[in-house]
Amino acid sequence: MTRPLGLSTFVLASPFSDSAAIEAFDRTAAFGYDLIEVCIEDPALVTADALLSNAERTGLAVGICGAFGPDRDLSHPDADVRDRGLTYVRDCIDLAAAVGSPHVAGPMYAPTGQTRLLEKPEREGQLNRAADTLARAAEYGAARGVALAIEPLNRFETDLVNTVEQALDLCDRIGDPSAGLLIDTFHMNIEEKRLGDAVRLAGDRVRHVQVSENDRGTPGSGHVPWDEFFDALDDIDYRGQIVVESFLPTVREIARAVSLWRPVAESMDALAQDGIAFLRERFPRSAS
Repeated sequence: MTRPLGLSTFVLASPFSDSAAIEAFDRTAAFGYDLIEVCIEDPALVTADALLSNAERTGLAVGICGAFGPDRDLSHPDADVRDRGLTYVRDCIDLAAAVGSPHVAGPMYAPTGQTRLLEKPEREGQLNRAADTLARAAEYGAARGVALAIEPLNRFETDLVNTVEQALDLCDRIGDPSAGLLIDTFHMNIEEKRLGDAVRLAGDRVRHVQVSENDRGTPGSGHVPWDEFFDALDDIDYRGQIVVESFLPTVREIARAVSLWRPVAESMDALAQDGIAFLRERFPRSAS
């Protein structure tokens, strides 16, 4: 079974912008990927026209991923802060609809890096605020053919949703079938007992997949149980995108955000090239 294989723009440039698009699309296509996942750090820097023109020129599909800092907190006690986060997600949805991305992906329930020990009533309040706001986003997206792919993060990057089970609970609270999961092997390798069991638990609610190694480096270079993970994707008949999202300290803002203090690959180019080579072994292109 073939699946579209992609590269995150986090590997290439941050913040991504129209001015970076030509080089990013060219490099991603040259590496042999099928699609480019564009992370929208600043919506003012990215336009649908630029993405579409470069997609047509290179033959790449486009996926859309969000970036969630303190000013985009969909679980904040202040309704005005939540509304700013909702506006951002809706902007991402509009862009996704314009460029043909089936989803907007990311840890959109709370700011990345927020880690607090809260009592159960406080945590319930935060979850319910996130669910209420995301229900509005999901309704907006469903009307435009764009799903939400909600990403559990490891315990060092969020205190709210760490596991597939917790993400499914959040989706149940949202109550919209267009809200599903983004599963990422780096976070799963830290938080799940067994990757295969977690994938099967998520089942048909998996909307998107990101892959990187246990050290956040090149897929296939570490100890993530890849056969178990990919077999589980087969078991749930997942046919969506699989995107390499790895990092090096050369992109300083991202490295700081994910606590990456040392290089985990020789270079960004090596990471991208070795990542697609590893994935093509499992998911070769169909013969034309």
